Amino acid sequence: MIYRNFQGESLSMLGFGAMRLPTVNGIEANIDEILAQKMVDEAIVNGVNYFDTAWGYHDGNSEWFMGKALKRYIRSSFFLATKFPGYDLSSFGRHEEIFEKQLEKCQVSYFDFYLFHNVCELNIDAYLDNDTYKTYDYLMEQKRNGRIRHLGFSAHGTLETMKRFLEAYGSDMEFCQIQLNYLDWEFQNAKEKVELLNEYHIPIWVMEPLRGGKLARLSEEQENMLQALRPEAKIPSWAFRFLQTIPEVTMILSGMSDEAQLLDNIQTFETEQPLSEAELKVLFQIADEMTGKTTVPCTACRYCTSHCPQGLDIPYLLELYNEHTFTKDFAFIAPMALQALTPDKQPGACIDCRSCEAVCPQKIKISEILSDFNHKVN
Repeated sequence: MIYRNFQGESLSMLGFGAMRLPTVNGIEANIDEILAQKMVDEAIVNGVNYFDTAWGYHDGNSEWFMGKALKRYIRSSFFLATKFPGYDLSSFGRHEEIFEKQLEKCQVSYFDFYLFHNVCELNIDAYLDNDTYKTYDYLMEQKRNGRIRHLGFSAHGTLETMKRFLEAYGSDMEFCQIQLNYLDWEFQNAKEKVELLNEYHIPIWVMEPLRGGKLARLSEEQENMLQALRPEAKIPSWAFRFLQTIPEVTMILSGMSDEAQLLDNIQTFETEQPLSEAELKVLFQIADEMTGKTTVPCTACRYCTSHCPQGLDIPYLLELYNEHTFTKDFAFIAPMALQALTPDKQPGACIDCRSCEAVCPQKIKISEILSDFNHKVN
């Protein structure tokens, strides 16, 4: 197992994500505890020592399960992470109630790692309103009291939203968890997010390394391109090797839903094999092919915005549309971001005047796309 040093502690670079545990009959809340326990045990035997859960995973049952699964092990032998559920605005003001319940569910007296969960456009104002909600004050108090050993945040929001959070709390953040993979390096501005975190000297935790499984199954042509470079390498391993190439990455979380996935990932993390420049070039070519088939070629030149009588931020809406269209069944980022906009700034506010289309260098049928977007999210 590859390990990374974090403030003098040795963390397995592969983290066990408890968001996609095996279930009974496909029911999210009904974790198959026998299979999931076997996976936890297998992970520990093979050197995994970092376990990540959250208040809302598996309809609230992930923390309960992880508490039971890890109870049989010496507390100092593993690192446990969970999060304040800021993705749900009703959580604000309930930090003490939620935190105490999380300790109870996980059957621990402290958390090794605790996160402000999912900093994004929907909740950034609430997270920053410490006078009203006091979320930051409370979590810092728990850290001083030893009930949180390391405090950080996760982010699905834009670069600008991350900047706002870091400007307020960056000096106290010890790590940050972002969606990072070779597809999102450009598609979701992950490269810029890495650079931003570098400015604050904040180590990176990775979520969605396989992009919800999309990077585990490529087209036959794309798989052949990779196998020509590393014949022995399985396709999912390429996504992990990409992350091993980024020096700022400390922790890579994988939400594994069966034992086969777990064992494959453990095998990948037995050795460190970063990618060459030539291999990176092929990966980015594959990423461009994947996104190019379904996304709108907006370059954010912003000619359209100066001609929109509704004052819509069209490039931002098209960016959200691309994310939503590409992600399909697992799409949540775009609907969440749209909730932060007033109705007069959402896709449905387009009046189909086509003034924007008259000046679009890419000849994008913007009004049709915004109509389709509005239909998909409503």
